[in-house]
Amino acid sequence: MTWEYALIGLIVGFIIGALVVRFCNTKLRNQQALQAQLEKKNHELEEYRKELVSHFARSAELLDNMAQDYRQLYQHMAKSSHELMPDMPPIQNNPFNYRLTESESDNDQAPVNLPPKDYSEGSSGLFR
Repeated sequence: MTWEYALIGLIVGFIIGALVVRFCNTKLRNQQALQAQLEKKNHELEEYRKELVSHFARSAELLDNMAQDYRQLYQHMAKSSHELMPDMPPIQNNPFNYRLTESESDNDQAPVNLPPKDYSEGSSGLFR
């Protein structure tokens, strides 16, 4: 009978010891607190990224609208200057002598076939 009591006492002692270590361990509490803080920061970072994407999308839209408005203003001024000052002999005196055509005003993209400005035509001999 003493064997049985000793074995039950040993098992209960291990369980109580494991529970005490689990709930009294400061490293485990610190790890859990750091894990919660990490998850919170990751959530904040994801929200910030979403705000950043929406900000730049709205900024691009506003800049596009502004470019269209300036283009329309320039076309209006060029048309008005040609109508109001039709007989100016030197075309250089008219500040709006360059007039955008409709195809130029609709195409805001750079030509695709041009290489970038820092592009070298041939091999420079650097990596031989």
